[in-house]
Formats: sequence, structure tokens, C-alpha cells
Amino acid sequence: MAKLEKTLNRDMDELRRTIIDGILKGSMSATLEDQSSFKAEMARCEVLVFERYSYLGDNRVSMNVTLFQYGDEPVRLSAITSGGSQAVFWKINTWGEESFLEKLEEIL
Repeated sequence: MAKLEKTLNRDMDELRRTIIDGILKGSMSATLEDQSSFKAEMARCEVLVFERYSYLGDNRVSMNVTLFQYGDEPVRLSAITSGGSQAVFWKINTWGEESFLEKLEEIL
């Protein structure tokens, strides 16, 4: 598992579109598996779940991207990848997870 957390001074809708477009165009096997949006008073949360095939790990990797914003404050991003190991009891191969997260960092 790999994790990225950032605070970004960007428009949340624009940031969401940029992430989706960048991930889907950045890998021929990437898909947006599902998404969810929440609003409550001045708070807003967007959850995006991506998946792609990892050639290095010979498996599928998922990435959950959560965007949170309260009022006009900066957007907080948390991205967590998972599924990049082939071992039964411990992780021996996390290249695919790290590579997926690096792609998101490039987009940001």
C-alpha cells in the first residue's frame, strides 16, 4: 500500500476533472470504477476509485482518491493504492502501487 496526502489551492471541480482525465489517459488499462459525492453545509467530499493493470507486478492495482473541502479552504487530497502484491502473508511486490501513485503526483 502506498499513500499520498496533499493540500491544494485549486478549484475542486477542476481538480476532479484533471485527475480523472489524467489517470484515464495515462494508462491504457486504467478505469474509473466508481465515484461518490457528498455535501453537508459548507463541506464537500469526492471519492474516486480507479483500477489498472500493473505490468511490473503482473496484477491489478486500485487507487482511491478522496478530495475534501470545507468552505473556501484549500482542497485536501488523500490517495491510497492497494492490491499490488502477489504474496499470501506479506507484501513482496508494491511496484504497481507506487507507480500508480507516482502517476497521480505527475498529474497534480
